[in-house]
Amino acid sequence: MPLNRSLFALLLLVSFSCNAQNNNGPVEIIEPTNASDLVPHLITDELKNPWGMVFLPDGKILVTEKSGEIFLIENDKVVNKNVAGGPVSVVRGQGGLLDIELHPDFKTNKWVYFTYASDEGEGDGAMTALSRAKWNGTSFDGHEVLYKGSPNSRAGQHFGSRIAFDAQNHVYFSIGDRGNRDGNPQDITRDGGKIYRLNDDGSIPSDNPFVGQANAKTAIYSYGHRNPQGLATNPKTGDIWEHEHGPQGGDEVNIIRKGKNYGWPLITYGENYGGGAITDKTAMEGMEQPVIYWVPSIAPSGMAFVEKAKYAGWDGDLIVGSLKFNYLVRCIIENDGVVSQEKIAEGIGRVRNVEMGNDGYLYVGVEGKGLYRLMEK
Repeated sequence: MPLNRSLFALLLLVSFSCNAQNNNGPVEIIEPTNASDLVPHLITDELKNPWGMVFLPDGKILVTEKSGEIFLIENDKVVNKNVAGGPVSVVRGQGGLLDIELHPDFKTNKWVYFTYASDEGEGDGAMTALSRAKWNGTSFDGHEVLYKGSPNSRAGQHFGSRIAFDAQNHVYFSIGDRGNRDGNPQDITRDGGKIYRLNDDGSIPSDNPFVGQANAKTAIYSYGHRNPQGLATNPKTGDIWEHEHGPQGGDEVNIIRKGKNYGWPLITYGENYGGGAITDKTAMEGMEQPVIYWVPSIAPSGMAFVEKAKYAGWDGDLIVGSLKFNYLVRCIIENDGVVSQEKIAEGIGRVRNVEMGNDGYLYVGVEGKGLYRLMEK
């Protein structure tokens, strides 16, 4: 198995009863530790598909609903079910109002960023857009579109999308391949199947990898992605980590590097839905290998690094949500690799998002159930 990372893990995961290994040998599947003493505490069941969430300095929470509404939560109560001034999204298959993220200097500039499905622009259908607006304490002002993928597509799948910032205040966001696996991910002249990087005002950084290249989409930072629905900044290293849905198997976690090709669909550890090979290759020259991947798929959505947490020994770990198996995966990280993993919050439901709150607890958005805080019994 070709390797280009110091700790590359293959996870064969069937309801977490699996073999796992990296290039140093088996990856330990650890028995529940203090996770067994943690339970999800329901904050509100008024949310139906809580896609993204952010935590304001005053303790309030903003949550995006895929259907287009932005909820405001204060003291564990929904105080507004449709905050005004945000993006106008369209609901199309997997598309709708998607992620939300605060600018790193939010306390001074009040900027809030969104990704969503938009039908504006070229062609019929919709495509993922990135926008921002200023929070005034009760609603948003000055909404502006920073980037709109094109052309629109009538396909209902693979909009992405998550948002993250680096230490230089660049904003990263993802757009899935929009179901056009043979046309979009490997073509840097087209949107879709990419991670993008902009300055916080929407302009193109002069050091983006494809600046100056003929016909290239210069907002692209990496390519060869399928449907990235996890994006988070590692607080210890500053690197941007991503996860994406594989087809039938081959869900991946990657560290995003400038100008790199992550291989989809030329290499994959998954197969076609219903069986049958997409390709016989799991590695090719010039294409990145994942930090970790799952076969069969866990259907990952949402991810967060644990930081300043009230969970002893967890700081620096990576938490990934599973839509398929209704739990969270705690990945223990050493030297940019996963050395062990643990299933937590088993049975919580279809995890759409997970984030670290300002209070040191993990918050989990669950489809059809609402918003939870992971706490001691």
